[in-house]
Amino acid sequence: MDKHELGRYLRSHREKLTPETVGLPAAGPRRTPGLRREEVAQLAHISTQYYTRLEQARGPHPSRHVLAALGRALRLNDAERAHLYTLGGQQAEPPGPSADVPDRVLDLIERLPHTAAVVLDARYDVLAWNPLAAALLEDFSARPRRERNMIRRYFLDPDPARRHYGITDADGAFARFAAGHLRAAVARYPDDHATKELVRELLDNSPEFAALWPDPEVSDHRRLAKTIAHPQLGPITLDCDILLVPERDQHVVLFTAEPGTPAHEQLQLLAVIGTQQLT
Repeated sequence: MDKHELGRYLRSHREKLTPETVGLPAAGPRRTPGLRREEVAQLAHISTQYYTRLEQARGPHPSRHVLAALGRALRLNDAERAHLYTLGGQQAEPPGPSADVPDRVLDLIERLPHTAAVVLDARYDVLAWNPLAAALLEDFSARPRRERNMIRRYFLDPDPARRHYGITDADGAFARFAAGHLRAAVARYPDDHATKELVRELLDNSPEFAALWPDPEVSDHRRLAKTIAHPQLGPITLDCDILLVPERDQHVVLFTAEPGTPAHEQLQLLAVIGTQQLT
């Protein structure tokens, strides 16, 4: 780790940004260009003191989590973020699916108040969600990170009625898709320990998954109609679209309803519930 180069790199990118470009108020005239240190720290959810020490080459060895947060805060592109990891003494590219959701995707799902949206990695770990998704499916923040995996939950949840968030799957379409999707993920990330462990856990504990695993079929699963048995509102039939984020190998799952339909009214009610849960 080169502390001096890391500090110069952080300072250089901080000075290239303005409050407007990152959604912060300008807060009066500035003596120097760019963001203030405390603003970068705020965006990265770390202390100002810790960030200042990194810039001044006095900080400790930053973790991958901290470097990822700084990369998002400073709006680095893929090449710039890879160099940041190198300067911070971390592996530039992880051996498995990326957990860093692009800022534009995070902004997108927050700007969809009447669409339930979740972001998944190639393993189908839930990385991000908006308030309506939490109200429709579950409060993901209340679950340990390891349990925020849609495929693990589908095959291994002890409550069969809720193993897929109450989403109908009478013909087993999601089960077949999930097995094929994980086969493809293993092929793309052969050295990723977490993906291998997930497959091993499913093979050992789910006869259904074990029966599907040998099938080499990899299906497309991007637009469907799904009925969700919501515990408070009952059945809600929604359109389900899956958008790709190719540079991160991630998926954005969107649940929507036609305006004026009963399902749309139910989503509007859930949007109110989701907002109340945040206050």
